Amino acid sequence: MNNFADKAELELFRDNVKRYIKEQVEPNYEAWEKEEIFPREVWNQLGEQGFLAVDIPEEYGGYGSSFEFSMVVAEEFSRANFGGLGGPMMVHSDIVCHYILNNGSEEQKQKYLPKMVSGECVGAVAMTEPGAGSDLQGVRTTAKRDGDDYIINGSKTFITNGQHCDVVVVVARTNLDVSGAKGTTLFLVDADTKGFSRGRNLEKIGLHASDTSELFFEDVRVPASAILGQLDAGFAVLMGELQRERLALSIGAVAASEGILQETVNYVNERQAFGAPLSKLQNTRFKMAELATDVRINRAFVDECMRSFVEGSLDVGTVSMAKLSSTEMQNRVADGCLQLHGGYGYMREYGVSRAFVDARIQRIYGGTSEIMKELISRSVLSQ
Repeated sequence: MNNFADKAELELFRDNVKRYIKEQVEPNYEAWEKEEIFPREVWNQLGEQGFLAVDIPEEYGGYGSSFEFSMVVAEEFSRANFGGLGGPMMVHSDIVCHYILNNGSEEQKQKYLPKMVSGECVGAVAMTEPGAGSDLQGVRTTAKRDGDDYIINGSKTFITNGQHCDVVVVVARTNLDVSGAKGTTLFLVDADTKGFSRGRNLEKIGLHASDTSELFFEDVRVPASAILGQLDAGFAVLMGELQRERLALSIGAVAASEGILQETVNYVNERQAFGAPLSKLQNTRFKMAELATDVRINRAFVDECMRSFVEGSLDVGTVSMAKLSSTEMQNRVADGCLQLHGGYGYMREYGVSRAFVDARIQRIYGGTSEIMKELISRSVLSQ
């Protein structure tokens, strides 16, 4: 069965995304970076444009588009060097929405998904804690049964969309007598629930326009119907959804690299040194050859992974290779492009400086490069 999108429709949609970025994001992005958050109404605007959760089925208020359409959004925001907006959109559209779509009850899907497509409801995932990052089995947030309800206590950190979120997927321990892999449950917590509070908007070295927050849960009472998936089976839900998340990060990494590489091509063709454009110098030419080859190879592999995902055959080892390779490559390309800009590359007025700092987190979130190597090694050595 062919589940791939029509290329003409895909490119028409891509043109719409590019137009929106050019007209609505580009003129405002630097101000959002300085404010270290973009306005809440941007979410509603993105929903009105049809750029949020585009592959959610029509029965839940979505457009029923294919995965490729959602990735067009991720690609174009990354390629334009606006990761501080594209990243939060990806968390909302490609992670939270699909947690709910694939694991939620009918009531949960009807309650949240239409509002998430429109931008009325913004989603976040609360996994990481001050003492638990890559090791999710070390989660200390608890949810204790109290009659027909659960009472959640704990804190989370580094939460994308923490300031804007209206609903949070919370990872909590519901059985302390077994390992975290067997005693963890996911809960959907509305931001207006008593006992839930947002901490400060954390200061980061990159992705400044993206709000990243601490979240606190103090005797937050939720009904059992707030459980997402099955009781004590939250770890399995998380693992099941990581394929899409890591592929989306890989796709964004390649697109971001393509974008900054093109910007650097323009720069070295225009910038003069020793009486000629930088592009005439052998060092520049050789470096650009290396970077372009690096990007092209990763593009081919990530496109292969996208095809496998659409066909339902993308495995953990392969997507881990994609995430590891593409994000490490993105950092090499950003660093190489900055070097070719010389001193100007270190100035905020040049986009390459933002590309450089924004790229660094890619090797950490969604599973660090070290975790990816562990997963790849398991796949390779089990054969």
